[in-house]
Amino acid sequence: MLSQAIIKQLRDIVGRDGVLDSPEDLVAYSIDGTFAEHRPDVVVLPTTTDQVSRVVALAGHERIPVVPRGMASGLAAASVPFSGGIALSLTRMNRILEIDQENRTVLVEAGVITAELQAEVEKRGLFYPPDPSSNRHSTIGGNIACNAGGPRCLKYGVTGDYVMGLTVVLPDGQVLHTGGKAIKNVVGYDLTSLFVGSEGTLGVITEALLKLVARPRFVRTARAEFTSLDDASRTVNAVLSAGIVPATLELMDETAIACIEEAMHLGLPLDVEAILIIESDGSDEEAVIREIEAIARICWEHGARQVNVARDEQERDRLWKARRSVSPSLARKAPNKLGEDITVPRSAIPEAIRRIKAISAKYEQPIVIFGHAGDGNLHPNILFDKRDPEQWAKIEPMVGEVFGVALNLGGTLSGEHGVGVLKRPYMEQALGPLSVEVQQRIKQVLDPLNIMNPGKVLP
Repeated sequence: MLSQAIIKQLRDIVGRDGVLDSPEDLVAYSIDGTFAEHRPDVVVLPTTTDQVSRVVALAGHERIPVVPRGMASGLAAASVPFSGGIALSLTRMNRILEIDQENRTVLVEAGVITAELQAEVEKRGLFYPPDPSSNRHSTIGGNIACNAGGPRCLKYGVTGDYVMGLTVVLPDGQVLHTGGKAIKNVVGYDLTSLFVGSEGTLGVITEALLKLVARPRFVRTARAEFTSLDDASRTVNAVLSAGIVPATLELMDETAIACIEEAMHLGLPLDVEAILIIESDGSDEEAVIREIEAIARICWEHGARQVNVARDEQERDRLWKARRSVSPSLARKAPNKLGEDITVPRSAIPEAIRRIKAISAKYEQPIVIFGHAGDGNLHPNILFDKRDPEQWAKIEPMVGEVFGVALNLGGTLSGEHGVGVLKRPYMEQALGPLSVEVQQRIKQVLDPLNIMNPGKVLP
C-alpha cells in the first residue's frame, strides 16, 4: 500500500480525478486481455507528458513500480501490475496533435484509439495500415509497446515500420525525443526502434510520430475453401511466388471453422480443412481486379474446392464476417482462452498445425488455429475453464509444447502480441543467453532501479 502522503503528491500532479484508489477501480485496472490478474496500489491517469514525467520521477524517488497501460487489450499480461505500484493509464492522452498531409505524417498522443486514428486520416485520403484485431479499442501507445501487427502486415508491415519518432519519459523522469519527419534519419543509434516492442520496460511512450501512405481506393476480396490443409498452404506460397503480394492472406483451420459455424450459423462448410481469405488493394481498379482474378485462378489450380470473389462491399463484408467472428465464437465455446501467436516459416505451416493438433489430442483440450498465413503468423488458441483445476493444470505444459513446435520449425515465440509475462520463461530458449544478456544490460542502464514494468519480458 502507498502512503497517503504519496497519494496526495500524485493528486497534486494530475488532479484529484486523475488518481483512483477505490477497491472497484483497482480491480478494473488489474487485468488485461488474458486470464492474469493483480491489483495495483493506485491508478494514475495523466493528461500531459509533463505530468507523466513528474509521476515517474516521484515513483523513482520512492522506488514505486510503474506499469504503463493503454486499453489493456494485450494478450501477454504485459500490462498486469504484478508488483502492485502505479498503474499508469495513458487513455486520457488521446489527442491527434497534427496531420501533416504534405509529409504524410501524423503526430498523436499515446492514448489515441487505433481505429479512430485510421478513420481520421482516411478522411484526407491517407492511410495508416497496421490493423491489429483490437484496433477498435487498442491504443497507439500499446500497439507500439508490443509492436502490434494484424492481417495487413503481409503487404504493409507491422506497427514499428510506421513509427518515425517518439516522445518517451525515461525511468528517471527525463523526457526523450527520438526521430523526426525526415525520411532518412540515421544519425546515432536507432533509439526509436529500441522503444518499439519494449512493452513499457524502458520508459513510457507519450507521443508518436507515425508515417502515413496513400489510401488504396479499390479493394477486392476472395474466400477459398480447401479440403486439404496442405493444398491451402501450397496455395499461399504459390500466390506469393507468382509475384503477388496481397493486402491480407488469412487462414482458418477446420476447428476454427467448426467453432464459428456452431456459434454464428454463417453457412460455412464443415467438410473442409482450411479456408483462406485473400484481399488485394490498390489505386488502380483494373490492376486490383486482375490481381484478385489471378489469385482466384491460383487457388483453383492448387486444389480449392470453392472460390468466391466479392463483387461489392456488402459481399466483401460477408466474406470477412467469418474471420471477424473467431473470437466471439470461442467465447461461447469455453469461458477462458489463451491466445498465442507463434511465427513459423510459411512452408512449415501445415506441419506446425499438425503438431499443434497432436498437442490438443494429447491433452484432450481444444486448440483453435487461425492466423496470418501470408507471413507465417499463426494464432493457436487454447480453450479451457479456469475454474476446473484439471484443465488449468494442463495449460502451462501445453503452452510450452506449442512454443517448442514454433522453435523446432525455425520460428519464434511471437509475431505481434509481445512477450509480457506469459512468454518470458521461453525467452532464452528462443534468443540464446547472449541476446538476453545484452537486453538485460540495456534495461539496467536505462532503468537501474527496475521500476518500469518490472518482471516483464526479460527472464
